[in-house]
Amino acid sequence: MSNNVTHDASTNKSCSENKLKKLEPLIEATDGLSLSQVCSITDLEPSTIQNWVKRGFVSRPMNKKYRQRQLARIMLISALRDGMPIDRIGELMSRINGNANDESDDIVPEEKLYDYYCKVVSTVDASAADVEDQIRTLLSDYVPPNEGAFERLSEALTVMLFAHTASEFKNLSDLHFRKITAVST
Repeated sequence: MSNNVTHDASTNKSCSENKLKKLEPLIEATDGLSLSQVCSITDLEPSTIQNWVKRGFVSRPMNKKYRQRQLARIMLISALRDGMPIDRIGELMSRINGNANDESDDIVPEEKLYDYYCKVVSTVDASAADVEDQIRTLLSDYVPPNEGAFERLSEALTVMLFAHTASEFKNLSDLHFRKITAVST
């Protein structure tokens, strides 16, 4: 399967439009986004985002405002949740950047992680034998803060690519299931 054929529309849209970069001036000018603005941008319910904050998947908003870092993580979790269980996404995120409320243990800024994710799902062929090599090439500008960080990020992006691909296959399966059930009714 070529990864270019069946990308999930919502992931492609947010990645291709580079929503996060476009929102940067607004986030800076307003010192963050309200929960309702984040919900409007992400098409998520307030209770979903609040649950992710409560569970430690997303850092707490400051003065009820979400910064670019938090929005990047919310968008990333949202993009992955059709291909991975939410608890596994939370564990993956913590293996990359530790505690969501502590930036000092991050190996990559959340915004850059989201950018890498977008690059990976839009350019790496998940069926290729050299997936890991392709991802390592995409990380050529990454400067690891400590030993092992490059490998950890590379492996995490590989997991994200496969979760994204699993989501694409699930969507195709659902589409074909709807076709077959429409024919038989």
